Amino acid sequence: QFKLVESGGGLVQPGGSLRLSCAYSGLDYYGIGWFRQAPGKEREGVSCISSNGGRTNYADSVKGRFTISRDNAKNTVYLQMNSLTPEDTAVYYCAATPYYSGSIDQRTYGYWGQGTQVTVSS
Repeated sequence: QFKLVESGGGLVQPGGSLRLSCAYSGLDYYGIGWFRQAPGKEREGVSCISSNGGRTNYADSVKGRFTISRDNAKNTVYLQMNSLTPEDTAVYYCAATPYYSGSIDQRTYGYWGQGTQVTVSS
């Protein structure tokens, strides 16, 4: 049974940091991606990581600020988010794909979590 559960969201001030976690089950050999959807906007890809953690990709908007990592012993993928701005406010989702290609196109991901809210505000 496939399952993804996000956690770690919350309210943070501009310039602050948060670390999101995505706990997965039944998806050990899947690539994992992070996506976000801001109010009134379409969901967009943020970052992704291969099943062994050796390959990653980032959206231009988060390069240099966000870092994706994976601990397969804990069945968890992390998204470390630094230098947050109000434009990063969104619901963040993790998703899984059996065919990792480095793409953060949501159409290639078939399994999704429920999301966690991130709000960046003073």
